[in-house]
Amino acid sequence: MKNPDQHNAPASDDDVVAERVRIFDTSLRDGEQAPGFSMDRRAKLRMAQQLEALGVDVLEAGFPQASPDDFAAVAEIAGTLKSTTVCALARCQDGDIDSAARALQAARHARIHLFLSTSPLHREHKLGMSRAQVLDTAVRAIERARDHCHEVEFSAEDALRTEPEFLAEVFSAAVAAGATTLNAPDTVGYTTPSEIVALFEYLRHHVAGAERVIFSSHCHNDLGMAVANSLAAVSAGARQVECTINGIGERAGNAALEEVVMALKVRAPHFGVDTRIDTRQLYPTSRLLTELTGQAVPRNKAIVGANAFAHESGIHQHGMLKHRGTYEIMRPQDVGIAATSLVMGKHSGRAALRQRLQAMGYTPDDAALDDIFTRFKILADHGRELHDEDLEALALGRDPNAGGPWHLVQLHANSHFGGSASASVKLSHDDGHHAAEAAIGDGPVDAVLRAIERATGTPLELTRFQIDAMGEGADAPGHAQLSARHAGRDWRGHGDSTDIVEAAALAALVIVNRIEQQASAAAAPATRNLGATA
Repeated sequence: MKNPDQHNAPASDDDVVAERVRIFDTSLRDGEQAPGFSMDRRAKLRMAQQLEALGVDVLEAGFPQASPDDFAAVAEIAGTLKSTTVCALARCQDGDIDSAARALQAARHARIHLFLSTSPLHREHKLGMSRAQVLDTAVRAIERARDHCHEVEFSAEDALRTEPEFLAEVFSAAVAAGATTLNAPDTVGYTTPSEIVALFEYLRHHVAGAERVIFSSHCHNDLGMAVANSLAAVSAGARQVECTINGIGERAGNAALEEVVMALKVRAPHFGVDTRIDTRQLYPTSRLLTELTGQAVPRNKAIVGANAFAHESGIHQHGMLKHRGTYEIMRPQDVGIAATSLVMGKHSGRAALRQRLQAMGYTPDDAALDDIFTRFKILADHGRELHDEDLEALALGRDPNAGGPWHLVQLHANSHFGGSASASVKLSHDDGHHAAEAAIGDGPVDAVLRAIERATGTPLELTRFQIDAMGEGADAPGHAQLSARHAGRDWRGHGDSTDIVEAAALAALVIVNRIEQQASAAAAPATRNLGATA
């Protein structure tokens, strides 16, 4: 039996500071078990290391009894992390507890997280247990876990639909048995902020030994109130919040870590608490999760969505140019985003267009700006988001939608067993010559991009690739969006086709053509101090 104090002391002396809210991340357990977010062991380890860099206090690495792979992932994470407490989930069953203890043996700071349903609905239909049986089962499990691990968390599953007096009775017994954290989860996302405040205040006054433990909140988002409920719990005395990156989790997900943390930071005078999260790592952590799972973040997602610090409305852009505080309550740099983005689209105004052109080195006079702005509005009214290369074309009097000089004549792509693929392309150039090349890649899209690179002599470092269906059914066209880096500059392209490989090829050619057009313009005599004839 493991010495409970060996390698399992609290993560730091700060744990006794009442006014710090501990962030318990369950992305690798509650989040990862949701459809579409499953990760293999290598991905879990990468994510765990980033979560430690983010500064989470506790990381729930998995459910060791669920499968050999889950056990191995928890064990590997436990042996790797240094400052973050590694937690393993377990039912109140001997086999689960012993499995969790073995998986956590190498952890510097370890916690076993026990859960047991307490609500009348779960007691009757899920467990078939009486109140007394639930109480006895919880106590025995906590006492067993305490023999293996310094920290024991007890969760009363479906706590928000449990009779408050029974919940207080179970929690009091849990404290006496040795639990160090008591979690009252809103398992099905049913409660409201006022109700969760009332429950946590009741528990803090009626649980024997409440002053010796941390109360924790774990909220699901079925009614869209997970973050609001978590913050309400904090205001009522909860000093641990269980949450996930990007809010991933069962059904509608969990409370989003980045939203909870930034709410506590931005509204610090209101909440009067702090976390040890390095908020500058929020966006990189969100992006890593997207990369590992292939699940994109909605543009309008708070804190880490593409629109979180982007402004297209002319009124908003004008306000932002005058003073950032007019429409932003936090800095993008605080969450790891490089800068605010004034997105150039059909709602943008002259002031934002002038500012963006000046940042690019173009200083048109009023007459030239009038002409550029007129053509800009015509182009933007087609629903497009315009990027720097589009604005540069407008400033130089070119049509951003003009095709060429390269055109796709022929394309063949084949996938091979094991994941590799080959592709061949034939291209024509406006000067009359043709180019044909073939390449091998990790997949058909990668292969066709490599072939286009060879044919055009333009190296591209792919930074983003996204395909969206533009309709329903197998024959629906796909819209490919590519971002690539060339010569230290980022370029974007898009293409449409019922064949996603062809759509990617067309998007790549848009980028190659823009690069060549820009090079031609740079070689030609021109001035960036544009007059009315520009």
